[in-house]
Amino acid sequence: MRNLVRMLPVVLLGAWLGGCGSTGLVGDAGKQAMAADTTVTVEETPKAVVVGQTAPTPGSQQGLLGSDPQDDLSLGKKYFRAGAYGLAEQHFRRAVETHANDAEAWVGLAAAYDQLRRFDFADRAYKQAIRIAGPTPEIINNQGYSLMLRGKYAAAAAKFAEAARKAPENPYVKNNIRLLAEATHQKKAVE
Repeated sequence: MRNLVRMLPVVLLGAWLGGCGSTGLVGDAGKQAMAADTTVTVEETPKAVVVGQTAPTPGSQQGLLGSDPQDDLSLGKKYFRAGAYGLAEQHFRRAVETHANDAEAWVGLAAAYDQLRRFDFADRAYKQAIRIAGPTPEIINNQGYSLMLRGKYAAAAAKFAEAARKAPENPYVKNNIRLLAEATHQKKAVE
C-alpha cells in the first residue's frame, strides 16, 4: 500500500500527460501532440485527471505547444513522469511564461509544485488554469488531490464532490474519492 501511495503522483500525472480520458479540451490533434513523447513508461491505471490543450484549427498543428519533444511543455511532462519534479517545474514555468494562456502548462506547473510541496504556488497555478479553461471537473479534481496531499481531507472531499457532480462517470474522480476514503481511514496524508 505504501508503495502504491508513493507511486500515485507519478501515475496520476502520467495518465494526465498521456492524454487518457475525455475533457472536452483536447481534440484529436492535441491528443496526438501530447502522446508524441513516450520515452518514460507509466502505468495505465486511471488515477489522475486529463486536462489538455484547446484543439488547434486545421493546419495549425505545427507550433502547437507540446508538439515538439524539446519544447518546455513536453520536457516538463517528461521530467514529471521520471519523478524529477524540480526540472519539471522549471520547464512548466518556462512554458507558462511563453504561453500564458495554455491551461495544460498551468496544470502541469501546479502538479509539479504539489510534488515539491509548494502548495502556495500550486494554488496560484490552479487559479490561472481555471481562469483560462474554467472550473473543469479535471482541474477541480486536481485541486482536491492537492488538498489531499496536504492532509486537508474535508476540503479535498468537497472538491472531489464538486468534480463528481460535474462528471459523475469520470474514473479519475472516482478513484481519488476512493483514495481519500483510504487515507481518511488510515488517518494520514497521501505521500
